[in-house]
Amino acid sequence: MFEKILVPLDGSRVGEAALPVIERLIDKLPPEANIEVTLLGVITLLRHWIVVGEASAPVSYTEEELKLIKERVTNYLQRTAESLESRGVTVKNMVSTGNAAEEILKAAGEINADLIAMSTHGRSGLRRMAFGSITDKVLRGASIPVLMVRAPEGTANV
Repeated sequence: MFEKILVPLDGSRVGEAALPVIERLIDKLPPEANIEVTLLGVITLLRHWIVVGEASAPVSYTEEELKLIKERVTNYLQRTAESLESRGVTVKNMVSTGNAAEEILKAAGEINADLIAMSTHGRSGLRRMAFGSITDKVLRGASIPVLMVRAPEGTANV
């Protein structure tokens, strides 16, 4: 049985596609099951572009900007946790910065997860090659089961 589940989220509806599956899984477990779900938000863009006229340049976020981004991610994770908590599940939130796939695998090890449950955008062919697949990298790098949930067709990435 899975007792510690890691659910990486990116703030989009597509990224949340694994949550209903996890909720259904939890609903089928006996009431005495001790399930802990960790919601993970990874901040991957540590800089942004400044554009002036036709010139542009990458600029690293200031400490204050990173603090604000982390607060927004933390608030999002707290709001997202409410549905799981209403089912009696212990929910923890983590925010990290870096490469998404690497941070997901690292977090799974840190919390001693039994399962990683994540959404996939379902890209294939050239789009997958161009954008890469975080889910694929996690699947290949994980030493524990990875539950991949494909986002429903027409799910807005908002």
